Amino acid sequence: MTVTPAASAYDPDNVFAKILRGEIPAERVYEDADTLAFMDVMPQGDGHTLVIPKAPSRGLLDADPDVLAALARTVQRVARAVKAAFAADGLTVFQYNEPAGGQTVFHLHVHVVPRFEGVPLHRHSGGMADKAVLAEHAARIRAALSA
Repeated sequence: MTVTPAASAYDPDNVFAKILRGEIPAERVYEDADTLAFMDVMPQGDGHTLVIPKAPSRGLLDADPDVLAALARTVQRVARAVKAAFAADGLTVFQYNEPAGGQTVFHLHVHVVPRFEGVPLHRHSGGMADKAVLAEHAARIRAALSA
């Protein structure tokens, strides 16, 4: 029998915790008492947005159910706005857990990516996006949230 080690503890110095504290800039799209949505700086497509809880959670498996509920509400709200802002044909919404599952930032987060027929996603490690482009995309999503 193989014994899998327990997941590591939450690291309060992860990049998303630093964004929450304002130590690292982010192109913010939406914020409420429990969640924050902002543009992914290495987007897999135009409009790629991340939604995170403000509560410290390493991933889906250690998150409090109330944190997950608030996160789900914001993901749905932001996803609707992202789809409208980019006139997308659909959406891909995904979330990774632990290194073997593809997680690289160990703060619970959900990716929301607008999708278009016949257009593949870019590699996530394809490099940083232009800040002006991210700002323009964020403005489009904020406008859709206000509509």
